[in-house]
Amino acid sequence: MALPAKQQLKYWGLAAIVFAVVMWALGNVLMPFVLGAAIAYLIDPVADRLEAWGMSRTGATATITVGALLIFLLLLVVVVPTLISQMIDLAQVLPQLVRDARTFATEHFPSVFEENSRIHQAVTSFMQTLQSRAMEVLQSVLGGAASFLNIVILLVIVPVVAVYLLLDWDRMVARIDELLPRDHQPVIRRLAGEIDAVLASFIRGMGTVCLILGTYYAVALMLVGLNFGLAVGFIAGLVTFIPYLGALIGGALAIGLALFQFWGDWVSIGLVAVIFAIGQVAEGNVLTPKLVGGSVGLHPVWLLLALSVFGALFGFVGMLVAVPVAAALGVIARFVTEQYLDSRLYQGQSHPSAEKRDAGAE
Repeated sequence: MALPAKQQLKYWGLAAIVFAVVMWALGNVLMPFVLGAAIAYLIDPVADRLEAWGMSRTGATATITVGALLIFLLLLVVVVPTLISQMIDLAQVLPQLVRDARTFATEHFPSVFEENSRIHQAVTSFMQTLQSRAMEVLQSVLGGAASFLNIVILLVIVPVVAVYLLLDWDRMVARIDELLPRDHQPVIRRLAGEIDAVLASFIRGMGTVCLILGTYYAVALMLVGLNFGLAVGFIAGLVTFIPYLGALIGGALAIGLALFQFWGDWVSIGLVAVIFAIGQVAEGNVLTPKLVGGSVGLHPVWLLLALSVFGALFGFVGMLVAVPVAAALGVIARFVTEQYLDSRLYQGQSHPSAEKRDAGAE
C-alpha cells in the first residue's frame, strides 16, 4: 500500500532540508567532489560513444583520461604561462587605468567632481560600496578556495573523483534506478530524463559556446594588437556562461583598454568594438540556438536568480549546483503545472472524472 501524500511530502521535505544543511555546513569540503561529478557528467557521453565503438568502459575511461592529460599539458606549456602573465600585468595596470580615467573625467566633466553636486556624491557612494564589496570578495577568496593547500587539493582530488565516477557512472545510475520507489518510478524516470535533457543542452552546449567565444575573442583581440588580449578573451569567454555578463564585462574591459592604448586611433578602437559586436551576433543567432537550443527551459532571469541565491547561501559550491537545481525546479514546476491543468481544481465539472461520475449517477 502506497504512503499517503502527506507522509510522502514529509519525507521529501526532510530530504530537502538535509540536503540544504549539508551544503551549508560542508560546502568547501564538498567542492572537489561536486566539480569531479560535474566533469564526469560532462564527459560521460564521450565514454558512451567510445563504448558504442567497441571499447570497454575501462578502456574508454583510460583513453579519455590520457587525452585530457595531454591537452592539459599542452595548455600548461603553450597557453597558461602567457595567460597568467597577462592576468598579473592586467591586475597591476588596472589601478593606473582607473586613475587615468578619473583624470580624463576631471578635465572634461568637472561638474562630476564638485563635492556639493549630487552626481559626485552618487559616484563617491558607488565607488565606496564597490571597494568594500571587492575587499570582501578578495578576503573570501584568499581565505578559502585560493589558498595554496586548497588549490593543490583541487588539482589532486578533482581528477581522481572524475575518473572514478566516470568509470562507474552507468552502474551508479542503474543502482539509483533500482532504489526508486516502485509506485513513483515511471514519473521519477520521466522527470529525471527531462532534467538530464535540460542539463545536457544547457551545460554542455553553453560550455562549448564559452570555449568558442573565448577562443575567438582572445585570437581576434591579439590580432588587433590589444594588450592583454588573451586575458580579456579568457575572461569574456568564462563569464559568457552567465547571461549578458560575458558581453558586458568583456566588452567594457576590452573597449576601455582600447581607449587608453589606441586613443586617437579610432580605427583600432572601432575594430575592438566590432569584434565584440560580431561575437554577440554569432552567439545570439548561431551558437546558442545551434548548441544550446531555445527550449531548455532555463530562462536567463531564472538562472541569474538561482546563481545569486545559491551563491549567497552556500558560497562557490552553491553556484556549482545552482544550474542543476534550477533545471530540476524548472522541470518539476512544469510537471506540477501540467498536473494542475489536468485536475478538477482547474477544470471543475468538465474534468473527465467528474463527467464519468455524473454519467454513472444517471
